[in-house]
Amino acid sequence: MWKHENTNQASLTHAHLRTPRAAAVAGILFSVLLILVFGLLRLSIPGDPFESGAWLRGGLTYVTPAMNLVPFAGIAFLWFVGVLRDKLGSREDQFFATVFLGSAFLLLAMLFAAAAVFGAIIIAFRASPEALEHSAAFHLGRGLAYAMINIYLVKTACVFMITTSTIALSPA
Repeated sequence: MWKHENTNQASLTHAHLRTPRAAAVAGILFSVLLILVFGLLRLSIPGDPFESGAWLRGGLTYVTPAMNLVPFAGIAFLWFVGVLRDKLGSREDQFFATVFLGSAFLLLAMLFAAAAVFGAIIIAFRASPEALEHSAAFHLGRGLAYAMINIYLVKTACVFMITTSTIALSPA
């Protein structure tokens, strides 16, 4: 008798977690967090990769909260991908499922790596402000973060959106 109740409870919990609402909430949460992260960063960090680094002296009020929100955005994104893949189940096409999952992981890796580079620039600046601004390490880090976000992250996000749309529009 106990085993039957436990099985029933597990299936109810599993069914509750598989709802499309969970994917929608996770997707919206990711979108809001990522918009907030990029908005906060844009308020502090100029878009020009050749900028001298004056933004580091101007205050990092918005950068710290943005960097702290990145992991939460990543978790929401992983939840979205997981729920969506679970919802598709055995109906998903292997090619699109592979591209979907691969682009999701690449998007998340680029996001986390770029945030880590920005975090490293900020830590290095706080350690030695005078030395960093005119160093090659600052320009390398700034260029790396710029390329990761504006080239690779954007293109990976495009691939993710195209495969997600293709999977969503495919007949069941």
